[in-house]
Amino acid sequence: MSNGQNTNDTLMHGALTHPVFKVVSEVADEMGVEAYVVGGFVRDAILYRPCKDIDIVVVGKGIDLALNVAAKLGDKQVNVFKNFGTAQLVYEDYDIEFVGARKESYNRDSRKPVVEDGSLDDDQKRRDFTINALAIGLNKKNYGVLLDPFNGLQDIENRIIRTPLEPDITYSDDPLRMMRAIRFAAQLDFQIEAKSFESIIKNKKRIEIISKERIAEELNKMIMADIPSIGFSLLFDCGLLHLIFPEMVALYGVEIINGMGHKDNFYHTLQVLDNLSLRSKDLWLRWAAVLHDIAKPATKRFDPKVGWTFHGHEDRGARMVPKIFAELRLPLNEKMKYVQKMVMLHLRPIVLAHDTVTDSAVRRLLVDAGDDIDDLMLLCEADITTKDFGKQKKYLKNFQLVRQKLKEVEEKDNLRNWQPPVSGEDIMQCFGIGPSLQVGIIKDAIREAVLEGIIPNQRDAAYKHMIKLGTEMGLTPIQKP
Repeated sequence: MSNGQNTNDTLMHGALTHPVFKVVSEVADEMGVEAYVVGGFVRDAILYRPCKDIDIVVVGKGIDLALNVAAKLGDKQVNVFKNFGTAQLVYEDYDIEFVGARKESYNRDSRKPVVEDGSLDDDQKRRDFTINALAIGLNKKNYGVLLDPFNGLQDIENRIIRTPLEPDITYSDDPLRMMRAIRFAAQLDFQIEAKSFESIIKNKKRIEIISKERIAEELNKMIMADIPSIGFSLLFDCGLLHLIFPEMVALYGVEIINGMGHKDNFYHTLQVLDNLSLRSKDLWLRWAAVLHDIAKPATKRFDPKVGWTFHGHEDRGARMVPKIFAELRLPLNEKMKYVQKMVMLHLRPIVLAHDTVTDSAVRRLLVDAGDDIDDLMLLCEADITTKDFGKQKKYLKNFQLVRQKLKEVEEKDNLRNWQPPVSGEDIMQCFGIGPSLQVGIIKDAIREAVLEGIIPNQRDAAYKHMIKLGTEMGLTPIQKP
């Protein structure tokens, strides 16, 4: 045990039920090195939260301990990262990382520290928060003993996020810790210590030296919290959101003209996100909730007769999604297109719920949403944020009618992920023509006929309708179905 290390008499044997800990203990004693399990695993064990990631700190060479442990477990594969002095071992369903104890010093213009070998005491001092600076001894002499130099156990009991050192040092050295403080507050429903939160406000511009990829990683974790609004509210209150996601900040506030105001679209968005999170753990559907009204500031207009309008915000918002994803370094692939589609379509079920639900409108929504129709309905139901219980009940009832109609039309017409019953190739072969405007006109007319219910969604009916349309346009069929 390191000199000067405060030791908590609490025994944590109950946290060390996984057999790998006994193996680490035996090997560490054989090698004559000190080993400790530290950080998130210890914190989560105290909070009775499941955790499959184990961090082992070694006062010595972490890689050597990892290799010897792997050999004792039956020559398990070890991933060695020499540049970082770490090694990773996957055993059963646990991800175990070994690292030598170290101390760090920082250059002001970089979050990459100068790293030296150190003691456990040094290693705990460099941790981001007291709740993550807890360690449990793994050697025979201190097996299961909790080492808590910064009263992290008390902070867990008080549900407080606090830094081991002065917060200005912790946050200035590694500004990503500001995001992590807020993320832990959101995930654990803890409070950030007042002095620490003031330091985040003071140091917020230091976030500019952090890569956008790392920021996006923390944002995603906040969005996946049980109550994601906690993280976004804290980001807003400390000013970090203004620097990393200004488009979302633009939603904030209420403007009043002639006594007519609109809802605060920032807090409405947070409520929609929380509502949706009660029913879905899909990260990208939650991002759709974050972005569903993102274009309201750009489309806001005041009409003296009707008040505030946001016409076309769904279309404008969908067009904003790729740029926002690129700026935040989120994936520009099918995930982005999915979010874009959700933003584009999020008003469609609402219109159906307010109007008489026609088969034609339902068919169009099924075709446009495809397999994502159920997600779209979840988003739309989450979009009901009125505090008027009567209105809320009425809107939800209307959405139930839309869901029922969707089910009926889908069973009858089989339109989900719809593909045209006749293709452009079919049209060209039938009439002996090449690619042309006429082919596009016929394809569009067949689509409209199916959606309007003029013809069933079947190849034979569509082929006959194609011949009728082509003949009316002066084309002569040369090939029969």
